[in-house]
Amino acid sequence: MAQKNNLQLTIREYRPSDHRVVMELFCDGVRENIYPAFFKSMSHPDHVGVALSISMAGYVLGGSSYFQALLFGAAWAGLIYFCCYEIYQGYMLRRLSTDMADIQANYLENQNHFFWVAEAGDRELSRVVGMVAVIGPRETEEDERRDNSNGGVGTGSSADGGGNSSEMTHLVVAFPWRRRQLGSQLTQRALDFCKERRLARLVMDVSSPQTGAISLLRKGGFVQTSSHDNTHSNRWISKLARVSVTRMEKFL
Repeated sequence: MAQKNNLQLTIREYRPSDHRVVMELFCDGVRENIYPAFFKSMSHPDHVGVALSISMAGYVLGGSSYFQALLFGAAWAGLIYFCCYEIYQGYMLRRLSTDMADIQANYLENQNHFFWVAEAGDRELSRVVGMVAVIGPRETEEDERRDNSNGGVGTGSSADGGGNSSEMTHLVVAFPWRRRQLGSQLTQRALDFCKERRLARLVMDVSSPQTGAISLLRKGGFVQTSSHDNTHSNRWISKLARVSVTRMEKFL
C-alpha cells in the first residue's frame, strides 16, 4: 500500500471497465518516448555533423541566406523527428490491433499470462494510474497459432528457445505517480506471479530512450543480456532515429 494525499494505492487484476483509461495510459506511455528519442538522436555527433553540413549548404545555395540555412537545418530535424514518430506510433498501432485489442482474451484467459492495473483512490473515487502485464509460456499449439496471429504476442518467452521464461510488457505509470516506487511495486507483482508458476526468468525489452525504465529494472536485479536495432520499422527509419532495443533479464 502507498498513500498520496490520503489516497490508497492497490494493484489488482484488470477489469473490462478499465478499458478506456488503460488504452489512454498505454498510448500516452508510448507516445511520450518520441521527444526523448528525437533529442537523443539529434544530439548524436553524426547527426550534429549532418545538421551543420546541411545548414551550411543552405547558406551557400541561398546566397549567404541565414534563413535558408535555418530552413535546411529544420528540414533535417523534421526528418529525424518523423523517424522517431514512426517507430513509436507503429509500435503502438501494432499492439492496439493485437494483444491490447482484447486484454481479457489475450491475458486473463491464459493461466500463464496476466494483466494488472494500479488503482489510486478512496471509497468514493478511484482511477487507474499504472499497469503491467506478463506474457508467459504458451500452453498449447492453439495458443501458439493465436500468438502468431496476434503479431507475435508471447515471443518474448519463446523466442529464446525455452518454455520456462516469461516477458514483462506494458509497464506504464502515470506521470504524477512516478518516483513513488509504483513502478517497482508493479515489477515485483510480475516477478511474484512468475515465481508462483516456477518460471525460470523474466525478460523485458526496453527502447534506448527509456532510461528511467532501464534504471528501474537494474535496481530490481535485472541485467542487460542483448541489444539490437530491430524496431520492426523500415531499416532506414531505425538507422536515422538511432533507436535500439535493450533486453533486460532476471533469473528467478
